[in-house]
Amino acid sequence: MATLLLEDLRKSFGSTPVLHGIDLALASGEMLVIVGASGCGKSTLLRLVAGLEVPTAGRIVLDGRDVAGLDPAARDIAMVFQNYALYPHMTVFENMAYGLRIRGLTRDAIRKRVGEVAELLGLGGLLARKPRQLSGGQRQRVAMGRAIVREPKLFLFDEPLSNLDAKLRVTMRAEIRRLQRRMGVTSLYVTHDQVEAMTLGDRLLVLHLGRPVQFATPMEVFERPADTYVAGFIGAPAMNFLAGRLGHGGSAVELDIGVTIPFADGRRPGPDGRKLTIGIRPEHVQPDPAGLALQVDLLEPLGSETVVIGRLPGGEMLSVKVAKADAPTEAMQVSFPAAHIHVFDAEAGLRLDATA
Repeated sequence: MATLLLEDLRKSFGSTPVLHGIDLALASGEMLVIVGASGCGKSTLLRLVAGLEVPTAGRIVLDGRDVAGLDPAARDIAMVFQNYALYPHMTVFENMAYGLRIRGLTRDAIRKRVGEVAELLGLGGLLARKPRQLSGGQRQRVAMGRAIVREPKLFLFDEPLSNLDAKLRVTMRAEIRRLQRRMGVTSLYVTHDQVEAMTLGDRLLVLHLGRPVQFATPMEVFERPADTYVAGFIGAPAMNFLAGRLGHGGSAVELDIGVTIPFADGRRPGPDGRKLTIGIRPEHVQPDPAGLALQVDLLEPLGSETVVIGRLPGGEMLSVKVAKADAPTEAMQVSFPAAHIHVFDAEAGLRLDATA
């Protein structure tokens, strides 16, 4: 097990900056999930840690040692790729054993370690097969096994489940988390899938345009998003956003749609007139016979629940998650409970919590 520290890590390709200073510290055995939209820099960050890219600036400290200038082979890191990267002409056993042979282990030691890991991953009966004879899930297990047998200080996962079908992704997600906890290996996991992010990570690093916008536990990211980007990215269906401004001495928000919502917790995040963006998740919008009219445009059945997508009187789009039995056909009335609203500055998009 090992600690990982990144200090002001930056990367530019030519004159184009891709990562704008990443700072984080991981405890031994912790699993960090790096999440964000395509092109945000998450795979570049992983490649920097792996040694496949050279940082423009900053430090990568693994277990107290700065490895930023070391070759990948000298970092004691194992990486699991999206495309498995298996040798097609080798058997499962040979694929898993290759790295151990390079390191000079004896045949008996290799056979013992590969056998133990194969049983751990349910590959015991597949060791003589070639990759083309395996399913996608089995290939991914082999790729994981090849990393595990090396007993590295750090695991890196680069969207390892993106080529699998939805059902198998759920199974493999649980298996990766079980194995990581059992082995206690510090791990970085890159994904654009927020479900993977929320279920796998001890903490999340949310990247946006190469910048870290939030580094926190999954529930903190969900319940207290740092800005409107995080709020809109994490959560399905996505958070609703409505425009408004502070009023009543800064103790309430006056929405542009004509609704006033007093802050439930005594917040006064600024003076009257300050422009705000209010966020509320679809599951927190309250059906209310005395509330605002919502004209229904679309129903999305999700089994026991239904997502209602409609338009408020001013034309604003709104999503509401309701029980299947409560799904309307043409219209419904809604309100916004004060306890569930998120308040952001309209210009900067940053969360507003503290008294100004």
